[in-house]
Amino acid sequence: MLSQPLASLLRPQNLKDFVGQTHLVGPGKPLKLAIENHQIFSMIFWGPPGVGKTTLARIIANEAQATIHELSAVSASKDDIKKIIANSRPMEKTVLFLDEIHRFNKAQQDFLLPSVESGKLILIGATTENPSFEVISPLLSRCRVFVLKELSDDEIGEIVNRATKKLEIKIKKDAKDWIIQMANGDARQCITIMDNAFTLYGDLKLESLKQALQNSFLRFDKKGEEHYNTISAFIKSMRASNVDAAIYYLARMIAAGEDPKFIARRMVIFASEDIGIANSSALLVANAVFRAVEIIGYPECRINLAHGVAYLAKSPKNKSAYNAVNSALSEIEISGNLPIPLNLRNATTKLMDEIGYGKGYEMYSDKDLLPEKIKGKKFFVDIKK
Repeated sequence: MLSQPLASLLRPQNLKDFVGQTHLVGPGKPLKLAIENHQIFSMIFWGPPGVGKTTLARIIANEAQATIHELSAVSASKDDIKKIIANSRPMEKTVLFLDEIHRFNKAQQDFLLPSVESGKLILIGATTENPSFEVISPLLSRCRVFVLKELSDDEIGEIVNRATKKLEIKIKKDAKDWIIQMANGDARQCITIMDNAFTLYGDLKLESLKQALQNSFLRFDKKGEEHYNTISAFIKSMRASNVDAAIYYLARMIAAGEDPKFIARRMVIFASEDIGIANSSALLVANAVFRAVEIIGYPECRINLAHGVAYLAKSPKNKSAYNAVNSALSEIEISGNLPIPLNLRNATTKLMDEIGYGKGYEMYSDKDLLPEKIKGKKFFVDIKK
């Protein structure tokens, strides 16, 4: 029997033992340099569950010899932050690690701003959501955003090796391969499956692991650690116009307690990305669902979500607008900021008028309006399913 949870026993205390995120902590990479130089600044870690956001924050604070306070935005209040600020000492580095920072509302984030701006608090936020949507602009502008990736199969395999060494137990290849597959890049899930199997059965045989996963699967879901697989299946089912599958995966997310705004936001994106001009009303419906979710919340908003999902799944699909903007962005990367044709420019001064700004402009015209260098280029190609 373990003296403490396996996750606690395996948690790295320094960067040398940290697994993954080599694009951030590898030689010469930004966080590696910051840690080596004992530099510390406000930052936000954005990435899926179980990729080391909390562990990395602790390592950074430890290396910078800073005092770290850990809060979850799900349960934390302004009073909790006030106490941390009040107890911070002059000349002492105080780190606030705020997990699930996207759960803080605007007023709570506004409250953080003065302390972050003055340097009284060094904020390290963690989120699975795009901070551009969830963190207020003034706070976001004072933080560096680092994107963390799900762990590779080799990296999960390294964690399995460390766990078996800690447990002083051997594991067969089929069992190890199965753990890697089920972990899906999530170290926490990998460790929890192994911990449960070892606690329940005293071994890491394949059958023991499968039984342990069955007992804990719903708990994983309710903590949101499986939502990347489920949201992927949800989107792909709507894309395939398979209403039954889309509703099923919606129900999986509802049963798991997934944030309804997370679901609705992806429906709004889907309405333009996949349905587009085939049914422009889809965007109106998706936005209406998002608004309903904000106002109503669970459990009733499940009905609004189901209504929207059925409508989006049954709608015709056309990715022309999505493809067009991506094509135009690719062109801009190649050709840069090409001069705007003079006839399309606005003559706001006499000199501009004399130079020819706006001359020859026709409100309704079939003429090519692109910059000279790329005239004739086609970005929008109407494709229909």
